[in-house]
Amino acid sequence: MTENAPPRPRDAQGTRARILHAAGAVFAERGYEAATVREIAGRAEVNQALIFRYFGSKQALLTEVMAQGGKEQLINTPAERLFETALRGVLTKGGKPGTDRLLAVYLRSIGSADAAPETVRALGEEYAAALAALSSADDSTLRAQLAMAWLLGIGLMRVVVGQEPLASAEPDEICGHVLTALEGLLSEDGRE
Repeated sequence: MTENAPPRPRDAQGTRARILHAAGAVFAERGYEAATVREIAGRAEVNQALIFRYFGSKQALLTEVMAQGGKEQLINTPAERLFETALRGVLTKGGKPGTDRLLAVYLRSIGSADAAPETVRALGEEYAAALAALSSADDSTLRAQLAMAWLLGIGLMRVVVGQEPLASAEPDEICGHVLTALEGLLSEDGRE
């Protein structure tokens, strides 16, 4: 914050949003390891202590940045298009600047103990519930969770590991295979 700027009125929600926006930009530009809380605070025009007060840690801040994108997707996407939209987000480079890099940073970090706090668990449950609602099978929740695990696995293998031919396959080709199999998974008898 500059010394000559008038003090901002207290607005916890606005401050939190500024921090998330700044963090998303810094993580995407620099990666998780190189990103500093000091730089994020500077971009958000807040004291570093506020970042720790609102989020607890840099890892938790990254998780919140990723969860925010997922929440927006849940709100703005019809349930029948949700899986495909999420899958295309994992497969497509480009989109929002740094999105694929931010996804890679997040996918690499999910193995740590604090990487899946309640926010991300709840988001995963919301995605699974939306998918489960598309199935009439008795075990629709299990099937939806399997689909979500598949999505995460595709992301890990394509974005983090760079496993060929998955890493360089065309998104439309992958979507064709995966969505056909998903229809079978979500159908009552497990077949189309």
